[in-house]
Amino acid sequence: MALFRNTREGAPFAGNADGRRAITRRGLFKGIGATTAVAVVAASLDGCKNASNGSGDPVVVDSESADYVIDPNTNENKFSYDESSLSPTHTWNIALGSVLRPGGGDTWIPVTTAGSSANPPVKASALAITTGKLAEVVSEPHTKDADNVVIYEACCSDSVYAWVEINLLDRGWHLYAARFSDGALTGDISTLWEASADYDPPQIACSDSRVFWLVMPNATGGKSTEHSFCYAWKAGGSSADAIVESAGRFGAPLAVSDDVLTLVPRVKGDKGTYYGITAYDLSDGYKQLDQLILPASVKPLSAVRMGDKFAFSIEANYASGGLLGNMGSYIGSADGPFVALSREPSAQIAGKGSRYFIKSSSSYFVVDTDKRSYSILAATNRSLDYGEYPSSVGTTSRFVTFCTVKAEDTGYPSTVVVRAFDL
Repeated sequence: MALFRNTREGAPFAGNADGRRAITRRGLFKGIGATTAVAVVAASLDGCKNASNGSGDPVVVDSESADYVIDPNTNENKFSYDESSLSPTHTWNIALGSVLRPGGGDTWIPVTTAGSSANPPVKASALAITTGKLAEVVSEPHTKDADNVVIYEACCSDSVYAWVEINLLDRGWHLYAARFSDGALTGDISTLWEASADYDPPQIACSDSRVFWLVMPNATGGKSTEHSFCYAWKAGGSSADAIVESAGRFGAPLAVSDDVLTLVPRVKGDKGTYYGITAYDLSDGYKQLDQLILPASVKPLSAVRMGDKFAFSIEANYASGGLLGNMGSYIGSADGPFVALSREPSAQIAGKGSRYFIKSSSSYFVVDTDKRSYSILAATNRSLDYGEYPSSVGTTSRFVTFCTVKAEDTGYPSTVVVRAFDL
């Protein structure tokens, strides 16, 4: 088992001439468990492929320039309303307490499921979306001396599975990963990272055989002034790459779509608080493809690159910043124009081609930017108390939702309904 230790926990930082902080290579990266120890090194920050400098200008445009789906002032339709409604290709009922996450493959979706007892309370599983098979992948925490450790998060593609375990007492955590096939782990389990409560449990994503994760200091912890980093590891590899450095915490979760990684690092650190929605090419050494710098202090809820446009949401109204300082969901690039839906967002955006699924409070807007039309995808019956959420992000051939449904006779939660819509 390979262990990529967080050297911040075991060695001091060495400052660079340009003010960046670098992970030192001090650290005897030991293996854990019964297998032979493997010495591995996470890439030093001197070798980070992309620093979040942000070379462009913030995108500040007038609200009148937006192509609104619905006029935010009059509530009149600007796009035509399509009364047709999508029907799910598959509907599955799975165990109560299951939570689906966005997957990075065509077959399997990661799921955290309730344990059969209080120990462990959570298991890491995967759902085969074409058959409804729910496979138990990690039955109990892998961390040694795990009395107070629980599985916190999971992610997978069709060939790699990653999960986070957290200690409930000291809030320290570990990130593990292994090859994955036909609903089960294959090969050795690798420990990709470990950290104390000074660092947030990592946001993770999987694509093909790669795992991506964000290491960010806790906003109120003792390391709150440190930089944040995105790392990547390929199944079977003995090292991890530092892909992107952010001068502060990333502004939104990472997302993978169309072989592109979307991140929202802090940029223009010497000029104020700016977040840059940035696309990196996974097929070309993580080369930066595009960037949209939001107005000062504006922070997105989510962002993903779909085709040649960014699809992102702003969850608050800001006192300045023009169009992109207003709450809503937006589709466009730094050069504009922007299709805008002025509804409070609550989840990441997914879709295919010119169709975008945008979650509102109790349903989905299905917006077709080419046809300039929209339709409504209603939530599953008896699910509104808990909400129906997508487990898809970015471009997908199958839009998947999940929700907790109450029993009609008792009013108590009874099952989790998963719906899949082929696009």
